[in-house]
Amino acid sequence: MDSNIIDLRSDTVTLPDDAMREAMASSPIGDDVYEEDPTAKSLERTLSQMAGHETGLFFPTGTQSNLVALLTHCQRGEEYIVGQEAHTYKYEAGGAAVLGSIQPQPIELDADGTMPLAKIKKAIKADDFHFARTRLLALENTTAGKIIPLSYVAEAKELTRQHGMRFHLDGARAFNAAVGLGVSLEKVTQPFDSVSICLSKGLGAPVGSVLLGNEEFIHQAKRWRKMVGGGMRQIGMLAGAGLYAIENNVDRLLEDHKLAAQLAERLLDVDGLIVHGNQSNTNMVYLSASDDDGAAFHQWCAERGLKFGGRNPARLVIHRHITEADIVQAADIIRSYFENK
Repeated sequence: MDSNIIDLRSDTVTLPDDAMREAMASSPIGDDVYEEDPTAKSLERTLSQMAGHETGLFFPTGTQSNLVALLTHCQRGEEYIVGQEAHTYKYEAGGAAVLGSIQPQPIELDADGTMPLAKIKKAIKADDFHFARTRLLALENTTAGKIIPLSYVAEAKELTRQHGMRFHLDGARAFNAAVGLGVSLEKVTQPFDSVSICLSKGLGAPVGSVLLGNEEFIHQAKRWRKMVGGGMRQIGMLAGAGLYAIENNVDRLLEDHKLAAQLAERLLDVDGLIVHGNQSNTNMVYLSASDDDGAAFHQWCAERGLKFGGRNPARLVIHRHITEADIVQAADIIRSYFENK
């Protein structure tokens, strides 16, 4: 990475270090279509055990993993309930609707990142041929950097069981949720019928996600994976990066959380700047300029070597390449904008 740039656009910008590259290069490989790639099998087995599920299936991307989960749970003309800002609804190109003829039913999130259970219940369609059949509830954890409480997950699961629905988690940053709560991954992921976990965000692998569920679900998902992208062959080098990541890079996520909290703390007293929530739940900080659309703020920071996503609010994401010195410098750049307005 360019040492002169503080890149807070996303935790997806991380690069594999020498140890991860060595793990990739030395991973045993085989033809995964023939189910002969030992490293892929090891990754799927290890992660499913950690998450409290029977088995798993490797995917190149989280978008594909989530799509296959929706296609496996829902038939054409059925619907899934999902957050208005959820990745599976807003940021995955409408794949479920376009490729699966699955109707999304989005619901506005509360400030804590949850969908109000009363709104979910109200959105569930009656068993009437006029309506799409409500088949699935999809949550995201973390969402906008916020951890979804385990108590909420338990209540949401009970609601799905009362209505004969299935329960999916977009757990792209599920490890961040587990580390933030100080619990095992299983506590966060086991309540769901299926879970998609991304390896290329805070964990630092260059590519890959794993879809988890029971044996029957993954058996069906494998057919959908073939349909939407085909089988992959010697994927052990990719899976090796993911295996290294979950064995070595989980505990250090707490450092990202601490740095995010430090950044938020350094900016609380800046006039004209809103630090949303006044703290960071995990590795993200959201900021707004109170009197404009954020474009000038974004440009000012970019010209001084600070990159981030969004406009108003802006999203700043801490990751393994960011140091405490970077946090101090980032805060100084942000302060300088408001001091010079």
